[in-house]
Amino acid sequence: MLIEQLSLFPYLEPETALRPPDFIPIYEPWLGEREEAYLLDAVRSGWISSLGKYVTQFESMFADFCGVAHAVSVSNGTTALHLALHALGIGPGDEVIVPALTFVATANAVTYTGAHPIFADVDPATWCIDPADVEELISPRTRAIIPVHLYGHPAAMEAINRLADRYGLTVIEDAAEAHGAAIHGRRVGGWGRIAAFSFYANKTITTGEGGMLTTDDPDLAARCRLLRDHAMPPQRRYWHDEVGFNYRMTNLQAAVGVAQMERIEEFIARKRRIARWYCEGLSDLPGITLPVELPGCANIYWMVSILVDRPFPLERDALIPILRERGIDSRPFFHPMDTLPPYRTGDPRPLSFALSRRGLNLPSSPNLTQGQVEYVCGVLRGLTG
Repeated sequence: MLIEQLSLFPYLEPETALRPPDFIPIYEPWLGEREEAYLLDAVRSGWISSLGKYVTQFESMFADFCGVAHAVSVSNGTTALHLALHALGIGPGDEVIVPALTFVATANAVTYTGAHPIFADVDPATWCIDPADVEELISPRTRAIIPVHLYGHPAAMEAINRLADRYGLTVIEDAAEAHGAAIHGRRVGGWGRIAAFSFYANKTITTGEGGMLTTDDPDLAARCRLLRDHAMPPQRRYWHDEVGFNYRMTNLQAAVGVAQMERIEEFIARKRRIARWYCEGLSDLPGITLPVELPGCANIYWMVSILVDRPFPLERDALIPILRERGIDSRPFFHPMDTLPPYRTGDPRPLSFALSRRGLNLPSSPNLTQGQVEYVCGVLRGLTG
C-alpha cells in the first residue's frame, strides 16, 4: 500500500478538518500565466489550425517524456485509439481484447474499425486487465490487446507483452489516464507497439481536448501522420490514395500542451502527494480500500480511487449524494463494458462487475490543498459514527 511506502503528513484537529470549504470538484484543470502567454503567442502568429511551431514542439516534448522516438498529436484520446487500430490494419472479423472495466472509448474505438471488442476481467489489486484472463480469451481471430492503465496505475505490461509475443498479437496501450506512470522506471507509452493518450480537461495535463500517439516504430508513426490528415501525402497536395481522417490537433491546443509539459513533473509530484494525504487520512477506516502501488511501479493517481465495503455504514451509491451535500464531488467507477447495451454479453466479468459497484473516485485535482483533502477524509471518517 502507498501509505506503507511514503512518509505521513500531520492531520488537522477534527474541528478544523470538518469546517465546510467551498465546493470541491472531482477535477479541474490547473492553468496559469504560461498557458495564457503561449496561447496568445499562437493567436498572434496567425497559425491557429494544425500547422504551427507548437504542434511539433509538443510532439517532441511528449515523445521525450515517454522515452519513445515518435509522438503524433491528434484531436482527442478516442481518435488516437481509432487511428492506431486503423493504421495497424485491424478491421472487420478481427477481435481485440480489452478490459471490461474501462471508459467506453476503449471499446468504441475497436468497434469503429468493424472489429469486435472482447472483454477480459481485471486484476483485484490494480484494477487493470488480468493477463491470465486475457490468455483464456485469445482465439484465432484475436489481433491485438489493449491494456488500460486504469486511474493511473500501470497494467502488467511485462506479462501482457509475453502473451503478445507468444500468440503473435499487437499491444496498444490505452494510457489516457496515466501520463508519467512507469514500470521499473520505464514510462507507459513505450511498452506496446503504440500507445494512446488523452489531454481532456480532467487529465494530468490538458489541452482542453486533444490526444497523442507514441511509438518507436517510424513506419507506424508515418502512417498515423498520413491518416490523421485525410491521407494526403505532404509531397502531393489534394491527392488521396485512400480514405483518411481529420484527426489533427490545432496549434492553439498544442500551445497549451507545451506549457503543461513544462510543468508535468510538478503535476505528477503534486498528485502523488495528494494520494499520500488521502492514504494518511483513510488508512485505518474500516470498509475503505485504498489504491495500491505495486513494487516496481509508479502510480500517478490520476484519480484517487477507493472501494467502499462493509463495515463502512453506507454503500457507494448512498455515499455519493451525502458527500455532495457536504460540498464534495465524487464519481463512481465506470460501468463494465459488458453490461452496457451496445456490448452486453449476459455474462459480465465478475470482478469488474463487483469493482464497478464499489469503486469511488475522490476529488483529485493537482491543485488540491492539504486542507481540502483533510476535509474530505474528515467527512468520511465522521460518517462512521
